[in-house]
Amino acid sequence: MQVFKLVYQYLESPLGKLILGVTSEGCCLLEFQDRYNLPKIKTKYKKSHNVECVQGTHPLLEQLEGELNDYFQRKIRNFTVPLDLKGTSFEMKVWEKLLEIPYGETRSYAEIAKAIGNPGAVRAVGRANGRNPVAIVVPCHRVIASNGTLHGYGGGVWRKEKLLALESRRKTLKHFIEK
Repeated sequence: MQVFKLVYQYLESPLGKLILGVTSEGCCLLEFQDRYNLPKIKTKYKKSHNVECVQGTHPLLEQLEGELNDYFQRKIRNFTVPLDLKGTSFEMKVWEKLLEIPYGETRSYAEIAKAIGNPGAVRAVGRANGRNPVAIVVPCHRVIASNGTLHGYGGGVWRKEKLLALESRRKTLKHFIEK
């Protein structure tokens, strides 16, 4: 039986150390290291992707690292690295809508629920957002409460604020919301 691999590596970022992971199909993992430990990640991906996790290099990891560095330097707004996402059909719908949110813009959880044709599923959208396995690239940080407040970001609300400020070219979220 062929063993499929998830190749991972670490990347220092302005928001802390990231764990990046790819399969031969695309990026399937981008998490803040302080959110998940490696044994938990290995168990999760063995179940979801049927892969063994190995630290190493891969052309898609190099692409992802380069795009992340360019993103943090405001050189790019969109990622082109292919994705290998696995989730429920509901999660996949939510993640697809997240990918449609333009750089520098936000949507509310309610707007995402309505966009997927299920306006009563606001909390479920929040859960799917929290299960997004590819932070930043699948921009779950662009989803905010209907009243403009921030909460519920797996990497920490402070990171969400910094990502939104980066994309808005403002120093603080207060300026972002008031624009």
